[in-house]
Amino acid sequence: MARVRLNVAERREEILRAAVGQIELRGVSSVRIADVASVLGVSNALVLYHFSTKEKLVAAAFAYAAEADLAHLRKLLARRTTAVRRLRAAVRWYAPTGQAKGWRLWIEGWAASLRDPALREVAGDLDQRWKTELAQVMAEGAAAGEFRCEDPRSAAWRLTALLDGMAVQTTSYRGPVSRATMLRWTDEALARELGLGLAALTGSPAPGRPAAAESRGSG
Repeated sequence: MARVRLNVAERREEILRAAVGQIELRGVSSVRIADVASVLGVSNALVLYHFSTKEKLVAAAFAYAAEADLAHLRKLLARRTTAVRRLRAAVRWYAPTGQAKGWRLWIEGWAASLRDPALREVAGDLDQRWKTELAQVMAEGAAAGEFRCEDPRSAAWRLTALLDGMAVQTTSYRGPVSRATMLRWTDEALARELGLGLAALTGSPAPGRPAAAESRGSG
């Protein structure tokens, strides 16, 4: 069967999707242009026509995957509800147990960026944008009096650093920590950054504590 002719934008997106899959499967150091071409049934030359080097393809693939997740993050944070609910939905989605970015891809990208300045620049820019999106909603909620957060930027840094670290642990080592425990830690970290008790964050009392006591703890 003859292949459908794609325009330039469609072809680039097809190559990027294939590259993301191959990076997750093989790792940045092992993936080859030939691997991506083989998956698509095209020549190496065609892939190189759109991305002249492996390094440029890897950086573009990383950005492609991250942009899709950033778009979903913005969708969660733009919901017509309280800042607390938006932040909780976004953070739980971002957490290692959620549906956010393929953590294997990100961990591969972080490791490779130590030796690849172009990839380091892409990864750093995307990381800053994640933090900025969260910090903006933290600032909005604090201004509206929903919670206390004197330094939203620093709060976003601490929160994403914790989640990134948990992702490395769970993806690399697959330890005994359950999904429920990860989500509880995520809620506890967000509550601390917002100066709230768990009851105020989740709408239910923390285990073993009456709602009234939980509410007083956030004051």
